[in-house]
Amino acid sequence: MIGGIGPTELILIFAVIVLLFGASKLPELARSMGSSMGEFKKAQKESEKSLKEFEKSIKEPTAEIPAAKTKVQETAEKLGIDIKGKTDDELLEDIQKAAEKPKEVAEP
Repeated sequence: MIGGIGPTELILIFAVIVLLFGASKLPELARSMGSSMGEFKKAQKESEKSLKEFEKSIKEPTAEIPAAKTKVQETAEKLGIDIKGKTDDELLEDIQKAAEKPKEVAEP
């Protein structure tokens, strides 16, 4: 028994299908159902694979690719300000402080 359906019910369902579609259309119908199932399984495997890759990327952080320096970072480096671990806003504050300091004039 398959889920409460006995052999008599299966024969009756098959007979109704033959009457509705005709004997000549059954092989074509079976082929299209088979190809549809194949496409479904293929898509299911691809989605499971992408889900596993996503979970793996979350669990294992990848090495960060160094980003290109911003103009603020370049300017701070030119002024001799250490840029490690600072945001652009913090660097802007340091640049402004450096610009406000009077430059020391070398005596002749």
